[in-house]
Amino acid sequence: MKKSTIFFAILCATILNDSCTQKFEPTPLTFTQLLSGTESKTWVLTSAKIIDLKIESPEIKGSDLLDPCELDDQFVFYANEEKKLEYKNGGSKCTNGEPEILATDSWELLQGSAALDMGIPRLFGGAKLPFTVKSLTSSNMMLEYYFGDIDASYRFTFVSNGK
Repeated sequence: MKKSTIFFAILCATILNDSCTQKFEPTPLTFTQLLSGTESKTWVLTSAKIIDLKIESPEIKGSDLLDPCELDDQFVFYANEEKKLEYKNGGSKCTNGEPEILATDSWELLQGSAALDMGIPRLFGGAKLPFTVKSLTSSNMMLEYYFGDIDASYRFTFVSNGK
């Protein structure tokens, strides 16, 4: 009788302990949060590739693509309702008196097709283009712009320090 009473007491204690313990289940970041963080996130263009008739060029370093003063320019994606996008000057400016914020626009992420509408001012004059998100992690992003009338595309790689 004593063994069954002890077993029953242990069983009840275990059940009560398990029912009072909250299980922590981390919430994974959404696709949008990978891009913009919870408030904002900064990205820098690091390299590009040209893909023509399915043949990829060697990687073009950012230093071969942009002027030295443009290499540290930043794309800041905001997680606000307006989905604001700022293209900011980095630490090195191309001309004296160049503003801190070079361009302001908005971004749109269509998750069903993984399309990101945004502009790259230094390369396309700020025209908003539909990029395909090839990959997106918390620190790396690869976007590709396809030319509709020819079998060619530009693939851009960005890095973020997570802020």
